[in-house]
Amino acid sequence: MRIAIIGGTGKEGKGLALRWARAGHSVVIGSRDAGRAQQRALELSQEYRVVLQGSSNDAILPAAEVVVLAVPYTAHRETLSRFGESLAGKILIDITVPLVPPTIGEVRLPPGTSAALEGRALAPKARYVATLHHVSSAHLSAVERDIGGDVLLCSDDEEAKDVVLPLLEDLGVRAFDAGPLCNAIALESLTPVLIYLNERYQCGGTGVRITGLPSGNAA
Repeated sequence: MRIAIIGGTGKEGKGLALRWARAGHSVVIGSRDAGRAQQRALELSQEYRVVLQGSSNDAILPAAEVVVLAVPYTAHRETLSRFGESLAGKILIDITVPLVPPTIGEVRLPPGTSAALEGRALAPKARYVATLHHVSSAHLSAVERDIGGDVLLCSDDEEAKDVVLPLLEDLGVRAFDAGPLCNAIALESLTPVLIYLNERYQCGGTGVRITGLPSGNAA
């Protein structure tokens, strides 16, 4: 699968790129600065012995089958307003959580009730999928270790779900269909709770484990 990561030079982008590249996918990381993306791709490729490419966010989109939006919420609207038309017909995985510093351990619903629903309004022709809200960047980047948590996915596009669920399991997690895109409100709202738990109990990378189901994508 050809995967492009908008904002791929960040913490989440690093782990996603490395794990998917190790699973045999063609991955290109993007940045507003093409040179920065190219340098980051080279560094990661050499350090982890994978093949990654880097370029500007504009340049990575045309050839991609799947696009991952890995930018902070503060850049969410601007990014989708700029690239919305370029995402038409492509599967878009939005991992954004609308955190509001400095109180990132408190649930704050955005004006559109969720980042994913706001994003779909900005890129209505994209095949929108919301997921990966509950996996820490530290766990993603520790590529030699099992992430150990489960991932929930929301979308109104059933065919896009069928594509993305196996991609998620290629990261080393169990992945579950959690319903339509409107359910992303609940998924995004849970992330501040996990952040609060990390702080309250002085732990790192708290995640989610779904019980009572026999498996992930195969269920």
